[in-house]
Amino acid sequence: MPRPIEALVHTAALAHNLARARQQAGDARVWAVVKANAYGHGVERAFEGLRAADGFALLDLAEAERLRALDWRGPILLLEGVFEPRDLELCSRLNLWHAVHCEQQIDWLAAHKTHQPHRVFLKLNSGMNRLGFTPRAFRAAWARLNALPQVDEVSLMTHFSDADASRHGGDGIAHQLAAWHEATHDLPGERSLANSAATLRHLDRAGVRADWVRAGIMSYGGVPDYPEHDATHWDLQPAMTLRSRLIGIQHLQPGDSVGYGSAFTAEAPMRIGIVACGYADGYPRHAPTGTPVLVEGLRTRSIGRVSMDMLAVDLEPVPAAQIGSEVTLWGQGPRGTRLDIDEVARAAGTIGYELMCAVAPRVAIRAEAL
Repeated sequence: MPRPIEALVHTAALAHNLARARQQAGDARVWAVVKANAYGHGVERAFEGLRAADGFALLDLAEAERLRALDWRGPILLLEGVFEPRDLELCSRLNLWHAVHCEQQIDWLAAHKTHQPHRVFLKLNSGMNRLGFTPRAFRAAWARLNALPQVDEVSLMTHFSDADASRHGGDGIAHQLAAWHEATHDLPGERSLANSAATLRHLDRAGVRADWVRAGIMSYGGVPDYPEHDATHWDLQPAMTLRSRLIGIQHLQPGDSVGYGSAFTAEAPMRIGIVACGYADGYPRHAPTGTPVLVEGLRTRSIGRVSMDMLAVDLEPVPAAQIGSEVTLWGQGPRGTRLDIDEVARAAGTIGYELMCAVAPRVAIRAEAL
């Protein structure tokens, strides 16, 4: 039989989370963000749950091709735009919308021969300082694009750096909103500002809702402002479960240690379980003793260091556990239990986004139908 670890993608949870984004968005349209292979869930597996979106946003042309192969005929937006001039040919063939964030991309468009003008999203660097034109250069970039016969419509976008929290102890998005309004207030075109954090926290602010919201991590049940709020607060459901089984049980005496480096030492007699899951499966090696785990739906903790293929859990809270018992590393457990990925990630000193994207190729992933 195959090794017992597997990941499940819950199509119904994806559909629920997308509906929550739409509920938040009101009359704005919703991009379902499926970059990074749908945050590790798989574009094809996630598609059925997210197909009610108004459009899909991603980075890679190959992922855009996969969406078109699924017979998606609606909008697809390349969030980083094209990476070289010949990418524009595929944009023309697949009818892709694409971000424009630098002068070189405008130069490539100006030299591009096409019978079908492109829909572009001109990106403002409103303060995150990754991609985009500065407020000083934004209007000149808009004028260049607007004059090109290769461009059909110019939409406007930006990205918030601190929509999930405060910034320097103050309002997290005020400085970027001010830059946005100054640069765009009298320009035509559809607008997109809100990522998941802004969609959940800031759509009551003037102009933030705009024409499109971008539902990224919230589509998968992750919470951008954890631990201030959890998934239950925002009515989001985990779209991925990583689960395995106990493959061994050990009985420790006081002074016995567990795993590499003897990072955990028993202070009293205890029973522990060995789980078929390790860092080669994508579970974080740096997850410390105390990271939450469910065994047969009951909450317990990891102990000792995570190995390449195994980790240990405390079975004292689960006296009926035996070899073969189900272990939920994150997601939906048996009998309606759940362990949110954000809680596991926080214990490991990272974020849920990373855990979703890090599930290793050797882990079998399958989708549960609606």
